[in-house]
Amino acid sequence: MATGQHQNASSSPQNDESIKLAVAISLLRSKLLHCRNQNADDPSSESDALRWKRKAKDRKQELLRLREDLREAEDALHYDLLPQSASCKCYFFDNLGKLSPGGAGDGSDYRFNDVLRRRFLRQVRLQERRRRRTSDSTQRRRFTDLNSEDEVEQLRASVDFLVDLCDTVSPAEEANFANWSHQAVDFILASLRNLLSAGKNMEFIEGTIRSLIMRLVRRMCSSLKDDGDASEPDNIDNDSQFCIQHMIRKLAFDPYIGHRVILLVSQRISVLAEKLLFSDPFDDAFPNMHSCMFLLMQLMEFVISEYLVTWSRAEAFDSLLFEEWVKSVLQARKAAELLENRNGLYVLYMDRVTGLLTKQVGQISSLPKFNRDILDKLFL
Repeated sequence: MATGQHQNASSSPQNDESIKLAVAISLLRSKLLHCRNQNADDPSSESDALRWKRKAKDRKQELLRLREDLREAEDALHYDLLPQSASCKCYFFDNLGKLSPGGAGDGSDYRFNDVLRRRFLRQVRLQERRRRRTSDSTQRRRFTDLNSEDEVEQLRASVDFLVDLCDTVSPAEEANFANWSHQAVDFILASLRNLLSAGKNMEFIEGTIRSLIMRLVRRMCSSLKDDGDASEPDNIDNDSQFCIQHMIRKLAFDPYIGHRVILLVSQRISVLAEKLLFSDPFDDAFPNMHSCMFLLMQLMEFVISEYLVTWSRAEAFDSLLFEEWVKSVLQARKAAELLENRNGLYVLYMDRVTGLLTKQVGQISSLPKFNRDILDKLFL
């Protein structure tokens, strides 16, 4: 009897715990059923579920598109933004070696957007790194941050990039020559406009632009030294010479560059005419000097014909520099007269250039402001 009572007492707590657990499970099931019934009766909950399913599906499609773009980018990793074999589609080299029928437009292309700008800066940065590894100079400033707003350094680096591009053996045969040269010219013109509008670092700008013109003219006439003497030929082909001439012509759209182009080219013609006068026509270097003379005359004709009237309409027209290069052109014409007995074509071409200059100057509305003595010599 005592034993039975003891067993009932020991099993009673266990039964109580089982009952509590069963009640808790029942309550939990009841709550779950209640929630399900509410969700089934609530249409907004169903619409929320559909909306989230739709979002998940859209996100999945977006991820698939990104994966496809990534795969294409990885497949074309060794290619640039434009194909290596693509030619410039912006008509930059139209009218190569020819006068523009309606006058040349802006040397820059308004399609030179941020993408092309970043692409060009990336290429310039790579070029600067190569130069840094090969240069022994420690005094030269380093172009370390092309993403900064330092327009001065960007101008210097883009000038070096363009000159290095033209220093290849046959620039016109390079796959990306048209693309890179166009972007470099656009970038130089844009940087120059920004710097001139700020009115700072004018001495540095002057030196950089003069250096650019001299180096491009030297490359165009690569068979000549700076003083006009013949040197060893550099194996540059005619197409490359005309391409470099065309780049100088496009850069000359900006009057700051254009005035200096005509001044330097006319001075070079005078020096070269004197060298031709005393050179041996049977010398191996004579044909190169002859070719260079016509390239320089043609470049001067292009720049005067296409840009002079446009320059004169600008508020910041440099009349003093204009008068200086007009005198230089007249001196180059006199120098060509000395070669009349040797080759009358030089004089005929310079007469054509000075006649064109006279015609263009006659269309300038601010003509009375210029030096009368210079104008009298021009209109004689």
